[in-house]
Amino acid sequence: MNTSVSRLSNRSMAFVLAGGRGSRLMELTDKRAKPAVYFGGKTRIVDFALSNALNSGIRKMAVATQYKAHSLIRHCQRGWNFFRAERNEYLDILPASQRVSENKWYLGTADAVTQNIDIVDSYDVDYVLILAGDHVYKMDYELMLIQHVSSGADVTVGCLTVPREEATAFGVMAVDENSRITEFLEKPADPPGMPGDPDMALASMGIYVFSWPFLRELLTEDAEDPNSRHDFGGDLIPHIVKNGKAVAHKFSDSCVRHSSDAEAYWRDVGTVDAFWKANIDLTDFTPDLDLWDRQWPIWTYSESVPPAKFVHDEENRRGNAVSSLVSGGCIISGTEVRESLLFTGVHANSFSTLERAVVLPYAVIERSARLRNVVIDRGARIPAGLVVGEDPEADARWFRVTANGVTLITQDMLDRRAAG
Repeated sequence: MNTSVSRLSNRSMAFVLAGGRGSRLMELTDKRAKPAVYFGGKTRIVDFALSNALNSGIRKMAVATQYKAHSLIRHCQRGWNFFRAERNEYLDILPASQRVSENKWYLGTADAVTQNIDIVDSYDVDYVLILAGDHVYKMDYELMLIQHVSSGADVTVGCLTVPREEATAFGVMAVDENSRITEFLEKPADPPGMPGDPDMALASMGIYVFSWPFLRELLTEDAEDPNSRHDFGGDLIPHIVKNGKAVAHKFSDSCVRHSSDAEAYWRDVGTVDAFWKANIDLTDFTPDLDLWDRQWPIWTYSESVPPAKFVHDEENRRGNAVSSLVSGGCIISGTEVRESLLFTGVHANSFSTLERAVVLPYAVIERSARLRNVVIDRGARIPAGLVVGEDPEADARWFRVTANGVTLITQDMLDRRAAG
């Protein structure tokens, strides 16, 4: 390994912002924060940022939590408890615990770091990566660290290259030919194009690299500003663009691909439609996101469960799965599963069909149910004979049906249907 790369990662920490609710995921985040939402059969969304940091050589991490954090904290405690302090490795969970003031929770993304300055100080690091904990992607942060140091930037901002017409939903960077950011625009109606490629724009990923002494001073100043929202994208980054040196880092330069011609994969699975599609895309013959890559694995908490089991081999009662991902602990008993993703411990019973279904852990599908284009929440028990995905108006009476025709089913919805 390049020694300069190794040295930078050893002198860095990852600070993961994982306090957001993710309200566009509707009932999926009623009981858990967005970073704790399940993804890909075994993992949670937060595992991607943490795994990227670990695979990049970073061994000091902190996860700031706020909204309904129990599920997220428990997951980190169970799945990320292999760090050893005697090896100078740490993963600290930092709930909004009113450490600064009895009436002060995390006021913004920057404030989440400000309230934990003493903890970051204790890590004795030179560089801090600020990471959003709610996106799905694979990225080598070491390459971003190298660019940050070699460019002499005050902040390096991770950026997606997106078509200009799609950039209106992002914070957008205007840059010069040297990738120096000249302007930061929040969700502009007319996004600026890139030098040499005017049809594309640079959109912020919510990933930032700072030297810790610089960021520490900036956070202290921001905390004393009564007009600040104490937010990286809203306050600190525009301030540096105006008064310092901010540099853009293209995600395509450091994304981890499964082949040289693969796309730079990044997804915000922040809506039910986006969440469903990103999971279903994993059933493709060659999915854009490679979860089988042993060189860049996604680490997570793995339960000790038996292998998946398929039983019955009769006409209309055959336990089988085609173009699907079926996790450990599942029992497919006389159910036909197509283009679906089943998480740990799902039980599907005879004469049922699942088509383009994302079924979260320990859900139960009773006999003769027909489910198409659905997301089923953890532990939901689908009653015998329920049909979803064939009549949107009937589905919408009890369940959440999206504009694209995906139906979200939770146990609370099923209980209301049973009582109604």
